Amino acid sequence: MNPLRRLLPIALVLGSAGLVGSAAQAQFGSLGSVVRNLPIKTPAIPDLLSGPAPVSTNIRDAVYGDPAKDGFTPPGRPLALTGLTPSAQGGFILAPGYYSMVAQSYCLHAGTHGPGGGDAYLFAPVKGSARDAVSSILHNSVAHPEIDQHDIQLLLWAIVARAKFEDLDMRLKGVAARLLTTKQLAGLNRSALGLLTSPQLASVTGGLPGPLRTVVEAESRMRGLLTTPGSSYASIERVAVLSGIAPRGPGSIDLPATRWSLHPDGFWVRYTPNGYTNTKVEIWVPAGSKGVGKAYDPGSSVAVPVNTSRQRLAQSGRTYGK
Repeated sequence: MNPLRRLLPIALVLGSAGLVGSAAQAQFGSLGSVVRNLPIKTPAIPDLLSGPAPVSTNIRDAVYGDPAKDGFTPPGRPLALTGLTPSAQGGFILAPGYYSMVAQSYCLHAGTHGPGGGDAYLFAPVKGSARDAVSSILHNSVAHPEIDQHDIQLLLWAIVARAKFEDLDMRLKGVAARLLTTKQLAGLNRSALGLLTSPQLASVTGGLPGPLRTVVEAESRMRGLLTTPGSSYASIERVAVLSGIAPRGPGSIDLPATRWSLHPDGFWVRYTPNGYTNTKVEIWVPAGSKGVGKAYDPGSSVAVPVNTSRQRLAQSGRTYGK
């Protein structure tokens, strides 16, 4: 058997779907070196082993769920989270009390199902090789309310799919230039992948488990659509967001949908998505807790589903519908 065919599926299991921790990601790069040194006589397959996944946050990072708060409802009606003092990064400086907002949220896991009823979503930080770029887009978008939510989502999908930002249409390039630094854009272009032909894609995905194969194929199709003039948002969304009933993904856990997460900064947060585009965010800050005076930073936060076949959702400080 061709050694490339043996190594590619192993490495993709480790990296493409973001289901491993930092130790496995460290091995990911060394596997890439092995593959690059193989004598390959067939047409070169674009390097999928260039490093860790752009966004790797997964269920193993969602360690902040607090079963002690199951069944707990903060007293009184929630106050508007947006009424708090804004932080420098588009978040909110917390005072004692119960707060909520319906925030714009974004899909960070192409080729998976959108949120559905009954699944808990837990707090985890943004992780991955493109962590800084993802957070910058989310942070900076708060200061640019004129930028449409769809355009922000397209930029995030371009990062997840490793599309070349230099090949995006001029309008999206202009949006990217407002939300990212020149250095960040250059880094995203360096880590981008080219388009795969059908035979190349079949070679890469052969032998992969079904869920991983679906993700790799979706990312490949999205790279093509994102860099093809005239591609509609709807056509890209159909690839990124699977329709139908979501199966129970590998490694899923069963938790009540009302589970709160105890944020490491000392306050409680709960996410209730309504589709991938918006999430009800609840914050509980007890008087005297260490969360008082801390900032809730949506742009560094991911709502992670306990069903791994559903999408992890980036959060923002922008109110949905505005």
